[in-house]
Amino acid sequence: MKKLLSTMLAATLVGASLVGCTQGTKTPEPAPVETPAETPAETPAAEAGKIAKVGLGQNISIAKSSDKTDEKNATAQADVTMAAVGFDEEGKVVSVTLDVVQPKVAFDENMVVTSDKEAEVKTKVDLGPEYGMVKASSIGKEWFEQAAAFEEWMIGKTVEEIKGLKVKERDASHTHVPDVPELTSSVTITVESYIAAVEEAWENAVDAPGAEKVGLGVLTSIAKSKDATTEKGATAQADVNMTATAVDAEGKVVAAIIDVAQVKIDYDLEGKVATDKAGEFKTKQELKEEYGMVKASSIGKEWYEQANALGEWMVGKTKDEITGLPLKDGKADDAELASSVTVSIDAYQAIVAEAIDNAK
Repeated sequence: MKKLLSTMLAATLVGASLVGCTQGTKTPEPAPVETPAETPAETPAAEAGKIAKVGLGQNISIAKSSDKTDEKNATAQADVTMAAVGFDEEGKVVSVTLDVVQPKVAFDENMVVTSDKEAEVKTKVDLGPEYGMVKASSIGKEWFEQAAAFEEWMIGKTVEEIKGLKVKERDASHTHVPDVPELTSSVTITVESYIAAVEEAWENAVDAPGAEKVGLGVLTSIAKSKDATTEKGATAQADVNMTATAVDAEGKVVAAIIDVAQVKIDYDLEGKVATDKAGEFKTKQELKEEYGMVKASSIGKEWYEQANALGEWMVGKTKDEITGLPLKDGKADDAELASSVTVSIDAYQAIVAEAIDNAK
């Protein structure tokens, strides 16, 4: 009680002192009390269940291909955007891997291919810092870093929620840049092709019982590109082998979707691009019977039927079992597959192995 009385007396004396100091001056108005701006509640991280389905989506463009001119030789370019996605039973994204491969075929003044046809064609993820986007990035981030941030943002969202992302136009080449607080500091690339690939992955998704991870595998070749002749213009061809492969906790395949984008860019005798730059390019899975392999097949099966049969054969097998399948001239030398798969499969073994290694 004595302590309380002493405290009250001290406060009274301090108050009297303050009054005395302000005598003869105008008493200032009390300062307005600032109400702190309400801090917006953080959006809780979306949650997703276990992987129930796996899908592979892609889209293709040759818009960056150039004609031969008096000042510059022709260069063909295909941009193939891919997404391997694992979805839960409600259609929410559980795992997603985005990537882009940009195979280029350069020609000399006579429309002879000057690019190394046997060279490795790396994807943007494979290139990593070599891609060199960071020097032009307003946020100092490489493509693979921005793609990873965008993938993380997708986790727990449905395709409709992803498609509903608010975007803005930064310039003519970047018309769909994310315009939401959680992405403005991490993603400044235009994202429409990635969203479209994820949407297609959902539309084409297949069941993946027991899946724990999903990976993307890619292998690209320009070996089939051709020089111009006196009768025919040059052709740039990019063969992009791709897969979305789901594995269980033991690393065994539970689903493998295999596809190939065979992108051909034809030139006329003058060195001008003859293929419609705005045209639609279908993969072998999308072409189905239009691909026209069945007439040359010894087992009467189209390419997509054989690719699907190979994917089914892979179910329940590990990477080593898949890559250990004996081959003869690139084809399966196996009685179990003889009646369903006669196409060369070495590229498909390689991409599934890569997908398993990179699964997440």
